[in-house]
Amino acid sequence: MSDRTDAGTNRPQPTTDPNAAALSRRQLLARSGLASAALLVTAGSGVAGAGPIGSDPAGAATPSETPINTPVVPFFGTHQAGIVTPEQSRMVFAAYDLTLGDRAALAGLLAQWTRAAEELTAGREISGPSGPFLPPSDTGEALGLGPSRLTLTVGFGSTMFDGRFQLQHRRPAALVDLPQFAGDDLDPSLTGGDVCIQACADDPQVAFHAVHNLTRTAEGAATLRYLEVGFGRTAASAVGQSTPRNLLGFHDGTDNLVAADQQAMDRFVWVGSETDQPWMVGGTYLVARRIRIHLEAWGRSTLEDQQNTIGRVKASGAPLGGTSERDPVDLDAVGDYGQSVIPESAHIRVAAPGSNDGQALLRRGYSFADGMDPESGELDAGLYFICFQKDPRNQFIPIQRRLTENDALSQYLLPTGGGIFACPPGPAPGRTWGQALF
Repeated sequence: MSDRTDAGTNRPQPTTDPNAAALSRRQLLARSGLASAALLVTAGSGVAGAGPIGSDPAGAATPSETPINTPVVPFFGTHQAGIVTPEQSRMVFAAYDLTLGDRAALAGLLAQWTRAAEELTAGREISGPSGPFLPPSDTGEALGLGPSRLTLTVGFGSTMFDGRFQLQHRRPAALVDLPQFAGDDLDPSLTGGDVCIQACADDPQVAFHAVHNLTRTAEGAATLRYLEVGFGRTAASAVGQSTPRNLLGFHDGTDNLVAADQQAMDRFVWVGSETDQPWMVGGTYLVARRIRIHLEAWGRSTLEDQQNTIGRVKASGAPLGGTSERDPVDLDAVGDYGQSVIPESAHIRVAAPGSNDGQALLRRGYSFADGMDPESGELDAGLYFICFQKDPRNQFIPIQRRLTENDALSQYLLPTGGGIFACPPGPAPGRTWGQALF
């Protein structure tokens, strides 16, 4: 996990019945607690206030001014924000099941979400009908907090192309169902989803507010399937960005791709003309993986075992045999007795591009802590791994297979959920998320 931690998920499962008595507290919060106070639903799209981007609904309240001297990440662009954006400190990741009826309604939802996302990332309230006898158009918990470098990134799951919206012919070949990997214990209610939204910000309330309002906006069109709140980024992808430590106590993401390296981004991250679906040019593929870490077992292992498992010195982050974190990783180094200085099963060896046919991923993950496991009494905490790539068939899936088979770190990891999503290119002003899909 110190360089490019493994991740993955299997084929999306059917949605758990929201009325089932066995729903967990987290599922109840995810499915109902966020979707408070439904907005008015328009007849054409099933989405409140759907219309052209940049136009206000009739009677809309005037949006509040963008707070002064607060950082704004541009929403519009060639690529979606939140992919190569320098990582913020907080994340809320949400996956949705679509409940709307047809293709036009789906286009309407994406139009409404795009308009709301533009306002949210600029630090403004969501505009809409206003009056003392109407619910507020914005839930209000982020008033005065500013944009806080909020980014919102959307992705489409394979199940969105299952025929409900006449989009079967638009499914990219690279949007595959991930195989079941050895050691997985995937919870169907935490896996898959028709659509995902990744919200990242430097203020946790700003990130939550964004997902809260997008969920509320989608009332009648989409329901939350699962939601994960992340803290403490677990990678550095920007020049000059410090390398964080993960819940294992090690520096994480030391050898992550650098987003400013355009050549690397074009090679490993951005979809180009090679795609079978032109609407994906300029987009990328997101793989999410909820990985619980057996922190109690890890804490009982010796320092030497921990360092050999990762392949780095815990205190400094230096690769074994090196003196500082940024020293090149010498996988050929041999000790006094002919043994490899970096063990054959060390995470940084198994995850290295040289061990994976030169392939690499842009990782962008966060730690999570969801209380305790009621059965074992152990912490339910770990890594919400997110990575971006040009084609998961050539990158994530084969890398994950090698990690599952050879990585010593796998014995401490329990993947419990996640998904794979096609992230379209960024919208231009006046256009919506995924508009070329239609």
